[in-house]
Amino acid sequence: MWWFQQGMSFFPAALVVWSASAFIFSFITAALLRHIDPLVPYISDTGTSPPERCVFGIMLSISAFLGLVTMYVRYKQVQALTQEEECIIVRLNRIGLSLGLISCLGLCIVANFQKTTLIHVHILGAVLTFGIGIIYLLLQTIISYMMQPLIHGIKIFWIRCALLIWCAASSISMFISSVTLYSMIPTTDMAKKLHWNPAEKGYKLHLVSTISEWSLAFSFLSFFLTYIRDFQKITLHAEVDLHSDTLYDRLPGHTHVGTRLSQLTRPQTMMLCGRELCWVKHSGLSNADWRELRNNIKDQDTARSAKFLQHFVLSDLAPQVICICLGQRV
Repeated sequence: MWWFQQGMSFFPAALVVWSASAFIFSFITAALLRHIDPLVPYISDTGTSPPERCVFGIMLSISAFLGLVTMYVRYKQVQALTQEEECIIVRLNRIGLSLGLISCLGLCIVANFQKTTLIHVHILGAVLTFGIGIIYLLLQTIISYMMQPLIHGIKIFWIRCALLIWCAASSISMFISSVTLYSMIPTTDMAKKLHWNPAEKGYKLHLVSTISEWSLAFSFLSFFLTYIRDFQKITLHAEVDLHSDTLYDRLPGHTHVGTRLSQLTRPQTMMLCGRELCWVKHSGLSNADWRELRNNIKDQDTARSAKFLQHFVLSDLAPQVICICLGQRV
């Protein structure tokens, strides 16, 4: 078994690889088509013109879904590893999930609202993605600290702490350089500016801002690599619990006899004397008695069927089987 096939480790690995591929692939496409300058453009610049814009939007939307799944699995893992009495971790875990979902929503906004069309919406998405996302990383780092040494070692905490500091430093650097740059050049002109001349005013600030953005993106993604080892030790299952064999509230031609739902199994149906017989089995009836009862009903001929059912209602098994009724003739 490969390492990414163990537990749920596929999701954080796929999130990092897929998201990095979205950035790199759109950058290569835009650079080859000369839609951007090849020297460190903004990540958003690589997804402003077709055809790379289409690929950028689709791939980052999938990244948002992978991020949502990854953060939910992390939430369920922390929830399973902690007791309800550990109220601080429980609360931080719930807040972290909420912030993570908001960050994923921001990524969807970034992917589908280009900076050249709706710059303010695009910036809002970026703030939700990385601003709220950094708070999510902070909460997960705090949770990691509180869970050691009982759940895991101190090493994973320091790794996540280092990635958090890298991410925060990149964010601060990008914020300061971008604000300074935007104060020199109007926002509308900046949104449409995809090509820079090294002799232009603000070019050095532009490079600092773009390098900080790429550093922020990859430091943010790198944090989820630390989930891979943890996710190898967890598996989630979806359990299907059908309350009936059909989606009818009431089977046609039948009248239900009330009883506690927790004591009943799924409804059973069979043909008897040209009519559909429907009943449910009470949990107190053994499987052997249940098979014998069904065989007896199947063996009754037309003349004896009513007599058998009347005898059954008076028997000791009656409280354990709720016979619904004979339906209309088929």
